[in-house]
Amino acid sequence: MPSHTLQLRDLTKTFEAEQGAVTAVDSVSFDIVDDEFFTMLGPSGCGKTTTLRMIAGLESVTSGTIAFDGQDFTKFSTFQRNIGMVFQSYALFPHMTVFENTAYGLRIRQMGDDEIKVRVSRILELLGLSALAHRNPPELSGGQQQRVSIARALVYDPGMLLLDEPLANLDAKLRVQMREEIRRIQKELGIMSIYVTHDQEEAMSVSDRVAVFNHGKLIQVGAPHEVYASPNSLFVADFIGRANFFPARTALRNGQGARVALGRGSELEMPLSRPLPADEGALLDAGFDAMIVVRPEHLGLAPAGTPGIPCSVRRILFLGNYTRYMVACADARREVFVDMARRVPGIAEGDQASLIVHHQDAILFSGAGR
Repeated sequence: MPSHTLQLRDLTKTFEAEQGAVTAVDSVSFDIVDDEFFTMLGPSGCGKTTTLRMIAGLESVTSGTIAFDGQDFTKFSTFQRNIGMVFQSYALFPHMTVFENTAYGLRIRQMGDDEIKVRVSRILELLGLSALAHRNPPELSGGQQQRVSIARALVYDPGMLLLDEPLANLDAKLRVQMREEIRRIQKELGIMSIYVTHDQEEAMSVSDRVAVFNHGKLIQVGAPHEVYASPNSLFVADFIGRANFFPARTALRNGQGARVALGRGSELEMPLSRPLPADEGALLDAGFDAMIVVRPEHLGLAPAGTPGIPCSVRRILFLGNYTRYMVACADARREVFVDMARRVPGIAEGDQASLIVHHQDAILFSGAGR
């Protein structure tokens, strides 16, 4: 596949509603290059699907630009943009065979029968659908129908592939299989792909980069492991994976980090802090000027009396390759999750224990001016 570049600059979409103008997408900017698998991730109503639809030409742009290989996409119709699109609903023609469903876009483009046969046969083989070419969609499973919709989107060699919640209608096991298959096909064809989902596990497992949206704004962009390990806000920390939150007061700052105190007086030495985004300042609890964020795997548990944060064990869940402890801690904002590689001897449900924070892996968010 040839090299391509997509650039969004200050992309904005405003809808008129009874209560006035509603901004669904607010000054979103990012670049995608070559065969990158780029995922837009966020809760329902965050603007990710509207952004995808503007890229596809299915939604008008209020302001900002969309440039593909240096050309202003907003001047082209959806057809002229040469985009492959896969929807949540398979949108297949029930009276057409798998072959004809896949060939439909090529026939619209008035391609010759011989070329259609070559292209369709090639893409059906790539997706493992050759043996089903003469069946109709009602005879196929959900996963097979979604494969046909992907084949139809790829058969005419589009410049990019757009996927809008393509696995939402599949059961959990099939979703895992299909997301791995989509990733394989995308890399084998070397096609730029933009994927929309609200499932963070799905996004983290297939993406080269993820873009986290909230309330129409692009909050953070980065490789999945970077966004997980270094969230730039409390929202991202909470939305990506699982996180524990400890309100804190800054007792002492220096060039290396800070000493912070928790609610009941426990003190921790923390690495250098990062500023809390201005719009999240109100999330700090009264009397506190910082928030410590710790992933479950960066906490430890020890018998009561061990130096640490006092807590009580509510539930212990054996989850195969790790054991999850759900503990109550007065210093935490809510129930704390602790993931341990193995069960801690001598600690049972209902016991008192000590919570150990591996501070080198924790993140301290400091509120400016508080």
